[in-house]
Amino acid sequence: MEDDARLFDIIHTTRAMRRLKPDPVPDELIRKILEAARSAPSGGNAQQWGFIVVKDRPVKERIQPLYEQAWDEVAWPHYKARLDRMEPGPEKDTLVRQIDAVEHLTRHFHEVPVWIVACLEVGRDGGNPGSGASIYPAVQNMLLAARALGLGATLTTRHMAHGKEVDAVLGLPDGVRSFAIVPIGYPKGRFGPVRRRPLDELVHLDRWGAAYR
Repeated sequence: MEDDARLFDIIHTTRAMRRLKPDPVPDELIRKILEAARSAPSGGNAQQWGFIVVKDRPVKERIQPLYEQAWDEVAWPHYKARLDRMEPGPEKDTLVRQIDAVEHLTRHFHEVPVWIVACLEVGRDGGNPGSGASIYPAVQNMLLAARALGLGATLTTRHMAHGKEVDAVLGLPDGVRSFAIVPIGYPKGRFGPVRRRPLDELVHLDRWGAAYR
């Protein structure tokens, strides 16, 4: 039962950690995270995935401008629109703090000691909208494993706004695409309970709109 409690504690405290120290992360910890990734379910057990561990600073510095460009083009306009719709109050204050953390990661993305890039063989047609279903469970396993090891991490997909350019920097062959970059490092902040809407607002019984008690 103690193991069960530990598992649920990890699940409920796996925050998106975007403020990360530049200190190196031991290879044996990265290997544990990769082992967790490959233990994830895969559609048809095809395991058509691959993972790139990026530690080389020049490689990161080539991708960094594309990541920042996607912030300017996609992420910041989205956040600004949300802020403009919100009334002053705690909810808006929380969003402002989140935006600050996201922008911090954006500006310091290349300084994070390790990235794990999650890739998937999708064929020359680029795959279908459901392709990510065969890679994102592996990404979630990575996030949980990092949390268990005391490391900070978060799921990022913004680079896909310039996916072809990023994939070219990473040397991906035709038919393989990157679906996520997971930055990993020792966190500057503390782990703690995630903030989520209550189940009563999220869960329905048998059909949409029917209360689940």
